[in-house]
Amino acid sequence: MNKFLFKHIDNSGLIVFRIIFGLLCALESFGAILTGWIRRTLIEPEFTFSFIGFEWLQPLPGNWMYVYYAVMGIFGLLIMVGHKYRLSMFMFATMWTATYLMQKSSYNNHYYLLFILSYLMVFLPANRYASLDVKINPDLKRISMPSWCKWIFVIQLFILYTYASIAKLYPDWLDTSVVELLMKNKADYPIIGDVLQQKYIHYFIAYGGILFDGLIIPLLLFKPTRKYAFFASIFFHIFNSIVFQIGIFPYLSLAFSLFFFEPKVVRNLFLKKKEFYNSTEVMVPKYNTLLIGLFSLYFLIHIALPLRHHFFEDNVLWTEEGHRLSWRMMLRAKSGSVSYRVIDKATNQQIPIKLGDYLTDKQRRGASTKPDVIWQFAQHLKQDFAKRGKSVKVYVTAFVKVNGKKPYKQLIDPEVDLANEEWHHFKHHDWILPSDKNKTDTNSINLR
Repeated sequence: MNKFLFKHIDNSGLIVFRIIFGLLCALESFGAILTGWIRRTLIEPEFTFSFIGFEWLQPLPGNWMYVYYAVMGIFGLLIMVGHKYRLSMFMFATMWTATYLMQKSSYNNHYYLLFILSYLMVFLPANRYASLDVKINPDLKRISMPSWCKWIFVIQLFILYTYASIAKLYPDWLDTSVVELLMKNKADYPIIGDVLQQKYIHYFIAYGGILFDGLIIPLLLFKPTRKYAFFASIFFHIFNSIVFQIGIFPYLSLAFSLFFFEPKVVRNLFLKKKEFYNSTEVMVPKYNTLLIGLFSLYFLIHIALPLRHHFFEDNVLWTEEGHRLSWRMMLRAKSGSVSYRVIDKATNQQIPIKLGDYLTDKQRRGASTKPDVIWQFAQHLKQDFAKRGKSVKVYVTAFVKVNGKKPYKQLIDPEVDLANEEWHHFKHHDWILPSDKNKTDTNSINLR
């Protein structure tokens, strides 16, 4: 184990990855400003649906979130050029984590991945070459790194892609129902919009996604198939970037290829002036046992998190319990109708609630179909009326269909006061009605 983890290898892959990673962090930050994402997600909403337990994390008032993201972008550039690398990396990681936890109306795998990677990068010697840190202090310069610096990326990616592939092995994905729904929203795309509506494209996306996610890491590790797998990655990720518009994630995924090619290839392409490390020296640090223990714990957590939904009752596609932090993205489409009944405890009178007075359109979609968001909004209503001196009950009537499958089904028990319910991270909530009951006539639902 010590020989495998602590054998030194050429560090060209990590150095180039740091440069690309820093650039992508900057582009993600500045891009959020330029595309209006910050305005729509963090400024226009009256409040944000944070991860439960982090309600105290809310956007800065006024236009300060623009400044916040601009600062993050600057830290990204500092990471790229390797100036005060560890401090810059830690500050970006902390700021990104805060924005990740303070809102979940916009949720993507790459937000979670960037959160994980940012903290991992803090501890990696990614500034030991081609950096301002080395220019200022030449003693920092190194041309090698322990091999665990490579394998921590490989194992993390193997976990991510394997779970992403397994999650697709269910009927609505295999019969392309989900893909068809996803592609309907792309019909107005110029040139490719009509092509994306074709059934053979749906099958290609559905089964190509399963095969790519399940095989890409082994194929990149196996030298005879590495080049073919890399070209397949380019096609797959560029396709995702164009069709799904998921920010930096496709390009970050391509950058990971640096850890699969031979260091000499990376060095010859990107760092031609760099001396190549061609030794097999093993340098075991004094803290090797602690480091191996931390590695083991880290990966055990990441293997366990995507499995937790199996310990909840009912289907994760319905309850959403165990959905996040499990690499389950673009696997289902939910639509529905919801009404919130707020009852004044003192008078027993119902208080009219218009969702548009509280929520943006995107927030309303979450507060109509996702149990955790529905619960959070009920808590928000309770607190909002408490500020006005009123104690209230909040009842929710929600009808939802998953993946376009009729009929609509009742999601929330309408007799339960959600304002009086507690949230349990590791326990099923009985007020989420079973997915195989409470069917209702589609015509009786007034979608809002």
